[in-house]
Amino acid sequence: MDSRIVHFITALRASGVRVSLAESQDAFYAIDRLGLEDREVFRVSLKATLVKEAKDGPTFDKLFPLFFGSMQPPMMNGTGGLSDDEQQMLQDALRQILRELQAELMRRLAEGRPLTQEELQQLGQQAGLPNANQMYQKQWINRRMLQQLGMQDLQEAIDELMEMLAALGLDDEARQQLREAMQGNAEALEQQVADYVGRQIAENMAQEYEKREPLDDLMNRPFESLSERERDELRRQVARLAARLRSRAALRQKRGKAGTLDPKATLRANLQYGGIPLKMKFKHKTLKPKLVLIADVSTSMRPVAEFMVRLMYELSDQISRARSFAFINHIHDLTHDFEQGRAKEVVQDVLERIPPGYYNTDLGAALAEFTHDHFDSVDRRTIVIFLGDGRNNYNDPRLDLVDQIKRRAKRVLWFNPEPPLQWRTGDSDMLQYAPLCHAVHRVSNLAELAEAVDRLFD
Repeated sequence: MDSRIVHFITALRASGVRVSLAESQDAFYAIDRLGLEDREVFRVSLKATLVKEAKDGPTFDKLFPLFFGSMQPPMMNGTGGLSDDEQQMLQDALRQILRELQAELMRRLAEGRPLTQEELQQLGQQAGLPNANQMYQKQWINRRMLQQLGMQDLQEAIDELMEMLAALGLDDEARQQLREAMQGNAEALEQQVADYVGRQIAENMAQEYEKREPLDDLMNRPFESLSERERDELRRQVARLAARLRSRAALRQKRGKAGTLDPKATLRANLQYGGIPLKMKFKHKTLKPKLVLIADVSTSMRPVAEFMVRLMYELSDQISRARSFAFINHIHDLTHDFEQGRAKEVVQDVLERIPPGYYNTDLGAALAEFTHDHFDSVDRRTIVIFLGDGRNNYNDPRLDLVDQIKRRAKRVLWFNPEPPLQWRTGDSDMLQYAPLCHAVHRVSNLAELAEAVDRLFD
């Protein structure tokens, strides 16, 4: 049982539920104290110790029966009330069914025999279950296994069997009893297959989770070297990372409200008291910045842009006002999108709406549209962030427009995934853009990106 609980906790983590080592220990302590005899007490003790947020409750409720169900559905023997002659009629009718697979299914349903573990494993192997590691695959695998059993034409097969039994002389009451038993057993068999598929997928997810690289390693890996599975893992961690950044930003905000001693203002205020500091004056900072993000979403920049906008969305409560724009060769205002939905859906919708491109990036053209249509989004309190590699396919970089933005904004920052040594190569204009910025930060991985975003709240 201890091993099954460990696998269950790992499956919860793989499904996005945060469970710490201390909480896992609390679960085992609770089980030791309350025991395993009462299944409901066992379930509640696990849920109370492992689930912290209401949104994780449905995940727990979905996985619990997969790991701690009996895996043997209650089935009834439909032949138990038949006489010897009536049972012989049933066997004669089953022999008349030419389809061997269907005859075996009818016999199983009539006798109330669940699938054995070996039979489930064989069906799952043929349906591709060992390679399934996402819950959305459950329905498809489940359907494949039921088809292999012959369940797709079940009702017609039962009707056919009942007609044969009527022709052989089995009375109506016995046939009705047998039909009800077979239909109930069919539902139980479907549930057994569904529970098995769900549990196996959950265990596959847990195994994948255990094999994954430590988060710190992934955060320091370059975006372009990540596999799709590794990117999915980082996507799940963005909210947790943002929570840490949010806590640090909130602490700075608290300190900013308290203020720091202003010696000059204190001396001026106390001249009437002969310079004795009876009234203290403090400097107060407004730490919530106004941000404008102008992000390159061309093919080479998409992974960086995706994580950047996810972080910005998660940190929205620490930002006074945010405007988000994306470009390849035209500017797209994303602000309304991010005000309407969750980051996951919005990022996906935005990237689908703006097709990627390798050789049509043109920041200069996008800047011309931005300064013409959206220049009012920049004022003396605004931090403007350019996210891109500064490569324009030899088009006009429009340095004059970057200079205009700098003159109007509080600060201009550039987040670039490329190292400075590459700024001299190919179509890069970074050597020209960099002097027009207050700072340039390298953001080749999530750790660097998080650090650069954190500095916005200094």
